[in-house]
Amino acid sequence: MSGHTITQPHHLTCAPSRAARELELKRSEFDLAVHLGRIRTVPDEAGGGRRVERAEIDRLRSAAGFPEALRESVRAVGTTEAATLMDLSPGRFTRLARLGLVVPVKFYLNRYRAVVWLYLAEELRQFAGDEKNAPLLTGRTPERLRGQLGAGADLRARNWRGRHLGFLLRQAHDPWEHAGAVAAFLDAAHVADVVKDPYERAHLNRFRPGPPAHGAPGSPSAHLAEKIMTADGPEEVGWLRSDLGRAVQEARAYRPAPRPAARQVPPRRTPGVPNEAAPPPDDLAPDPAEPSRGLLGRLLRRTPRPTGH
Repeated sequence: MSGHTITQPHHLTCAPSRAARELELKRSEFDLAVHLGRIRTVPDEAGGGRRVERAEIDRLRSAAGFPEALRESVRAVGTTEAATLMDLSPGRFTRLARLGLVVPVKFYLNRYRAVVWLYLAEELRQFAGDEKNAPLLTGRTPERLRGQLGAGADLRARNWRGRHLGFLLRQAHDPWEHAGAVAAFLDAAHVADVVKDPYERAHLNRFRPGPPAHGAPGSPSAHLAEKIMTADGPEEVGWLRSDLGRAVQEARAYRPAPRPAARQVPPRRTPGVPNEAAPPPDDLAPDPAEPSRGLLGRLLRRTPRPTGH
């Protein structure tokens, strides 16, 4: 699984850029293959992201049909190509996607900042080849589904979020990272409502991934990507809130969130008055006779002896 935590020395692993070259993939194809779990990665022992083991590269290169089969398994297509692949009109394909019957694998924003959804060609062929789906591909759309479309149903973003959450959970290797992955799909208000402890929230945010990069931080494109990343329907939000609560409980049991050390408050001093130490406990206090004898001894040593007459 792509999220396992075994690390390997650098000479036994490759950086993603080199792994992509050796697997004859474009970097976008490589990233999608990792996202889908087709290429297993391991954490970088030096803390520099994730790497690919040499053994994993050898496994993929020795598979039948390499590299064409690997490249085809991660081919992503837009609406027009998807409709052609399934022998449908673009309008019918879009209706299937809005109903959640085909699930986007990624998205990008075009120059007009419109969302362009992409789908796995492999999954579309499987959907079209399944006889159970034949009524959806030809003829009139069933009345129940037409009613959903008429009510404005569009599950593309929600289904993409579900798929992306699965990827983030595969990459998580401890309970706090698991909780951070779930929190990534809730807005700050929902997270604060579920995770009321501010120190736990601060720790959780360290493991909360952002949306896929689209534009400079703070740009309209980045804001749109963040909106797509954030759950909005009450059912989806409720499920994520519940899952976040359980995940944080597990993370808390695994390792409590760090907290600042308690401050030591010095005793209050009165100006001009020496700060006296507190008396020792009774069982450690010296015998009152002991100080008396000590003082008497010092006085006797300092007292001149009387001289004879």
